[in-house]
Amino acid sequence: MIVLGLDLGGTKCLGLAVEDGRVVAEHRLPTPPAPRDVIDTVVAVADALIAATGEPAGIGIGAPGLVDRHGVLRAAPNLPGGDELAIGPEVAARTGRPVVVDNDATCATLGEWVSGAGVGARTLVMVTLGTGIGGGIVADGRISRGANGFAGEVGHMVIDPNGPPCPCGHRGCWERYASGSGLGRLAREAAHAGLAPRVVELAGGDPEMVRGEHVTAALAEGDPAAIRIVADLAWWLALGLANLANIFDPEKFVVGGGLVVMGEALFTATTQAFNGLVDAADRRPPIPISPAVLGERAGAVGAAALATEAAGT
Repeated sequence: MIVLGLDLGGTKCLGLAVEDGRVVAEHRLPTPPAPRDVIDTVVAVADALIAATGEPAGIGIGAPGLVDRHGVLRAAPNLPGGDELAIGPEVAARTGRPVVVDNDATCATLGEWVSGAGVGARTLVMVTLGTGIGGGIVADGRISRGANGFAGEVGHMVIDPNGPPCPCGHRGCWERYASGSGLGRLAREAAHAGLAPRVVELAGGDPEMVRGEHVTAALAEGDPAAIRIVADLAWWLALGLANLANIFDPEKFVVGGGLVVMGEALFTATTQAFNGLVDAADRRPPIPISPAVLGERAGAVGAAALATEAAGT
């Protein structure tokens, strides 16, 4: 049986055709700037996969934001103009195939849980560190979606009500501090203070042009300032994870997204900070913080698993 899994992101739509757990085809297109063109792109990716592999039993789609149980993207802070986009109904009408839609980070969580870093866990929290922060929850051996399908929006947990504005309309959300954009903000603050000369050099000499990728590049060189910036990021990441641990008491955390490339520098600092922030750290079993292993395919793999589940096999 073939199913399709599509991961709709801010920059690309990645699609996989999966047969009996194996990826048999892949296709991607850039995400268009106009939200009404998003449906065209999703359908084009699905059509390309169908042409390559044949008739699918269903299509699963991961989308960024609040996706309701009818497959409608109700709110999309990181996909401008994407609010109230009826992805599921429109793609089903255009393709004539069964379609199921869920949050992209929930799909990534499902992917890592069924075939990645979360295999075997019954209680798991995943966070995805990209431009923002997404999340997914496995509770007692089941994906937890909440009453309306909106569970897992951990990036919009407010950790500083006086903090920087967030695209969601609030201030001080966790993703303003511990995401890729948060890393850039921390780095620019260090750059303007004269504390990150190599990072500024990599950005062309202008502190305002400093981005997260310049920190990553300096980190690979062993630059002390980059190490300090990553330690600051790790503290903010650990703060949010400690809050989630206090609420969900997971067996483990899985961390995915683009920032995972920082490797041990990020994970060692995060674990150290986490152990100082989580409640009763010396009286509870340790909670591992593990990198995701499926990379950019995690969301599409999870979306394919959604389609398989919906097909009843």
